[in-house]
Amino acid sequence: MNDDYVVETRHLAKDAGGRQILKDVSLRATPGTVVGLLGKNGAGKSTLFDVLLGFATPTAGEARVFGEASSRLSAGCKARIGFVAQQDELMSLMTGEQHLALAASFHRQWDHALIQRLAREWEVPLNRRVGVLSGGERQKIATLLALGHRPDLLVMDEPASGLDPVARRAFMLTLLEIAAETGRTILFSSHIVSDIERIASHVWILREGGIAWQGELDQLKESTVRLVLRAEHEILSPRLSRARSTARCGAARRCWWCATGILIACRRSNGSRAHAWK
Repeated sequence: MNDDYVVETRHLAKDAGGRQILKDVSLRATPGTVVGLLGKNGAGKSTLFDVLLGFATPTAGEARVFGEASSRLSAGCKARIGFVAQQDELMSLMTGEQHLALAASFHRQWDHALIQRLAREWEVPLNRRVGVLSGGERQKIATLLALGHRPDLLVMDEPASGLDPVARRAFMLTLLEIAAETGRTILFSSHIVSDIERIASHVWILREGGIAWQGELDQLKESTVRLVLRAEHEILSPRLSRARSTARCGAARRCWWCATGILIACRRSNGSRAHAWK
């Protein structure tokens, strides 16, 4: 495997609970890229992050972060990683300020100026106990904790799921600015296409535990065309409604929306029909 990659997996597989969650996953992320991991709920996004960060051991294949096996990351390697879990583990009786002070005490290089600026921009109530905050406010504090030590790799599992659309947009754009300013690598998961479109430079699409697409976002968008159908009357009969759930694109590895199951119709960029109804 190539040590020049920040993250790399090769033929990665993970079984749990008697079923295969990840199968033959081979991925790579280079320094300075913003990678959006897209997939339905249950596609294996959180499990992939767990394996990359050493929280879970691969059943087969391998995963490396900064050239080290993910199951045996050194203390120095871990210090280069920031992680925001989908479900935070903040202490409800402590305030946001107390959480940040505690985290800063473990790091020699803590960026107080960055954290204070982001707390103001995101309007985070740091003086209130975490237990009385909303889910979105807790997510913002968790993100501040992950950013304070200026990690080279920031991994975020559904980082904006608790935010309203306006706050989500501002939050994601700020993360893009941080990545551009510092050149750090960001991996974030989402099942919301607009989140990926806003900040990702590259996309990984997980479908049923396998990789349906990986590459640059612009390349993916250029290879697909969204098709919008309009009708004055109802056109989906019960038979066609059932067929919709089984439709598959003939260019599954080239169709972003079909790979994620979000739209039911598309056309290839050359205009040819991509779907065959069953």
